[in-house]
Amino acid sequence: MHIEHIAMYVNDLEATRDFFIKYFNATSNSGYQNKTTDFRSYFLSFDNGARLEIMNRPSMKDGEKNLSRTGYIHIAFSLGSREAVDELTAKLKEDGYEVLSGPRVTGDGYYESCIVGIEGNQIDITV
Repeated sequence: MHIEHIAMYVNDLEATRDFFIKYFNATSNSGYQNKTTDFRSYFLSFDNGARLEIMNRPSMKDGEKNLSRTGYIHIAFSLGSREAVDELTAKLKEDGYEVLSGPRVTGDGYYESCIVGIEGNQIDITV
C-alpha cells in the first residue's frame, strides 16, 4: 500500500502551481474545473511518483495557519544531498520566504531546513 496523493486547498492555484514547479521541479497536469460548482484543481507530480493535488473552490474558509496546530502540519521534500538542501534554502530565503530553522542536523538525525512556503504552509527540505 502507498499514499496515492495528498491534497490541499489554496487561494491562488496558479501561484501555488508555479511555486512547486519552480522550487521542487513539479510537473502539472492541465487542470480540472467543475463548471457547476467552480471547483478547480491541478495534480502536481514529483520525482519518484509522489503527487500533490492543489484545489480551489468558491467561499473557502481561510483560517490562521498556526504552525503548532493539530492535523496535517507540513510536507517534506527529500533533495538527495546536503548541498541541495543548502542551495534551495538559500534561494527560498533570497526570494522572500521565511526560514524557520536550518539547514541543520535535527535531534533525530535529519539534515533539513523548514520554511514557510506558499500561502503560509510549512515545507521541510531534507536530504
